Amino acid sequence: MTTSDVSSRNKLSPDHNGVHHRKPKPDASSMLDPSSDSVHVRKRDHVSVVTDEDRQEMGQSSYATDYKAVDDEKAQTLSATDVPNFILLVILYLLQGIPVGLSFGSIPFLLKAKMSYSEIAIFSLSSWPYSLKLLWSPIVDAIYWPELGRRKSWIIPIQTLTGMLFLALGWHIDAIMAEDNINIYFITSLFLVTIFFCATQDIAVDGWALTLLSKDSLSYASTAQTIGLNTGYFLSFTVFLALNSEEFSNKYLRSPENSSDVGVMPLGSYMIFWSLMYIVVTAWLLIVKTEKPTGTDEDLLGIKGVYSTIWKICKLPHMKSFVAILLVAKIGFICNEGVTALKLLEKGFSKEDLALAALLDFPFQLFFGYYAAKWSTGPNPLKPWLYAFYGRLASAVLGMVVVYFYPEGQDISMVYFCIIMASTILSSFMSTVQFVSISAFMTSVADPLIGGTYMTLLNTFSNFGGTWPKFFVLEAVDKFTVATCSALDGDGLELKLGGTCVIQQDGYYYAGSICVILGIGLLVFYVKPAILRIQSIPRHMWKLKAAEDEKSRL
Repeated sequence: MTTSDVSSRNKLSPDHNGVHHRKPKPDASSMLDPSSDSVHVRKRDHVSVVTDEDRQEMGQSSYATDYKAVDDEKAQTLSATDVPNFILLVILYLLQGIPVGLSFGSIPFLLKAKMSYSEIAIFSLSSWPYSLKLLWSPIVDAIYWPELGRRKSWIIPIQTLTGMLFLALGWHIDAIMAEDNINIYFITSLFLVTIFFCATQDIAVDGWALTLLSKDSLSYASTAQTIGLNTGYFLSFTVFLALNSEEFSNKYLRSPENSSDVGVMPLGSYMIFWSLMYIVVTAWLLIVKTEKPTGTDEDLLGIKGVYSTIWKICKLPHMKSFVAILLVAKIGFICNEGVTALKLLEKGFSKEDLALAALLDFPFQLFFGYYAAKWSTGPNPLKPWLYAFYGRLASAVLGMVVVYFYPEGQDISMVYFCIIMASTILSSFMSTVQFVSISAFMTSVADPLIGGTYMTLLNTFSNFGGTWPKFFVLEAVDKFTVATCSALDGDGLELKLGGTCVIQQDGYYYAGSICVILGIGLLVFYVKPAILRIQSIPRHMWKLKAAEDEKSRL
């Protein structure tokens, strides 16, 4: 789910209200005169995007784009003076991962016990801010209060608001989730606001990482991001689901005489605990931590300049084709990756087994990521991406087979659990290869003069390509499902009232099959030819100035 930060880095000056606006650009003489007070060191835009392809894409970072030279010279080690700031970054990223793990992971599984797939589709909209951070990231970068600091001006109020929202939700969320008729629009709006706060904090933290760490240690910023976000997601998804499960709690954490029909960690208590953590960390930032001023080392683009640059990049002819691919490439496997786990739970797969599967899959993701990076080096970084496309389509088919033959109403054997794990690992492997491969290609074509803006733009479209189809796929699962129910209207309400439904036609297989067929058609007739053509375009033609010069010669 890559952290988006468009650092427009504009020189700002306060007006009488204390709001900062960009100063007029100094003339050439003042910029060249070393004795002048207006010396400007132009620094490249820097962005890091956490994609909303759940946990995996949240590890996306473009720190390496602008500072690749540092890593190319020699392997850097984290200096002792940077260790405290590195730990701070990990904590800040972890706090972002907590709400993301709830919204992207745990809450849909908890809602599924009482809601239809159409209602889950509505809740999936709460994750959209993470895929659309580019829209407001230049504003976050440009407006701040200098007495507090460029990044703390956003991090402190945003974390305070998130902590207060978590505290308020913590007192009431258990009662809300226990209702027979949960107001899905209300709970979606609450988590939409929460994810918006997290996305905004993400932008500020990414920018702060550039000055928190020394230049020699800057490559560790992406390490802090990966550790923090994935740890937060892991705690809110895998660990929380296990502690929230009555079966897991009774089996492993309680004595037989103390068994209960609820888990040891209710959702409300979990949110209250993390609201306190937000408040503690925010208070420490406000009282103890100081931020180094960056007023003399800013980029001159400004808010309007960044948006103008984004528009110019989008108008490049080959960029239009590449963006189209990013927006449709994940349609073929979105049903498998967004619905299969929910169907397994519906058929009786326990939440603790699901959490265990996610736990076992995590080290494989790290292992696969390392080798995927090696495979994606060289002049054809998209070749592994194409191979993995076939693999993800095969995984989507395998996922439907696993669900179809699941022994409903029975305890699964170790053999079948291993089959589920193998299916999960195969899907994770192919997804990781595609993710690393497309990221390597993006890095290789990004214009170094505007590297951050370029990377954020590409990752925004890539992330959104995995976000927008999910709503329609979840809706389709319900629309294609035909069930005979013992009460009321056949749309899920009878289950809320204690009735039962016998599914005569499971829309999951229809939606999944349509996605796979569309994916195969797109791959054969559009994606593969377009990718091979795009990959052959000279790298310099992806640079904004070179493309504009070529256009002017035609």
